[in-house]
Amino acid sequence: MAKKKKTPSAPRTPAAEGPATLKDLLSSEVLGKLKAQSDELKAEENNRKELARKAVEDKRIAEQKRLENDFEHLLENSSQDWHKYK
Repeated sequence: MAKKKKTPSAPRTPAAEGPATLKDLLSSEVLGKLKAQSDELKAEENNRKELARKAVEDKRIAEQKRLENDFEHLLENSSQDWHKYK
């Protein structure tokens, strides 16, 4: 029995295997513009989230300072053990 020689088949491209995708149909210039726009939107979203986080932090710090100057709040939250300060 002689061995059969296998003929190498041509490599198949991913575009030829399945149906055409949007990425295959769009030019590289349009894809570049879309990716740039996507990156810009992500940067804007991150910036907006950072500003919101900073606003919350500033509000918390302002409230803490207000409470530190409020005598009633300090009296309610202070330790009642005055002997250790004598």
